[in-house]
Amino acid sequence: MKCTSCNNGILAPSFIEGLFRAHTCTSCSGNWVLIEDYVAWRERNADYEFAEHITFEEAEILESKKALICPVSRTIMRKFRISAANEHRIDYSTSVGGIWLDKGEWELLKSEGLAGSLNAVVTQHWQNKIRQESTKENFSAIYKDKFGEEIYSQIKQMREWLNEQPQKADLRAYLVAEDPYSAEK
Repeated sequence: MKCTSCNNGILAPSFIEGLFRAHTCTSCSGNWVLIEDYVAWRERNADYEFAEHITFEEAEILESKKALICPVSRTIMRKFRISAANEHRIDYSTSVGGIWLDKGEWELLKSEGLAGSLNAVVTQHWQNKIRQESTKENFSAIYKDKFGEEIYSQIKQMREWLNEQPQKADLRAYLVAEDPYSAEK
């Protein structure tokens, strides 16, 4: 198979860190991984844990920004974010169940603690969770900007306290009333 990323090299059979099957480009060092190979390895090695606190330079990643073509089906692969904290995306072929990892992306997944969840990253559930986390972070930034760090911290504490109260609906009504001591609207 010809490399989907650089279009120069050949995808040669290999293993990622000697663990599970892949095909590595002879030119750009990217890796084509079939999810079924990864999942089969994980099932046989359920207790395997990747080293914690792996560090590497972001500059070591060569992320492909362009749309990639699946080397097997010749269809366009989808890009999936790996986490809410990281904008990085990996390429996934839905028709084949294969993931393209650019050079350095496997190391990034390990450093993010996601190497043991490679198959989960390309699920709709995982992507929805990332969107929810990103939305929460965006609103938090808006509130911090609008209220200031100190007031935002205080209002969050007040909100947590209010949510713990058994009469929270009545307390909210009291707080938002223009004049809580008047019978008029």
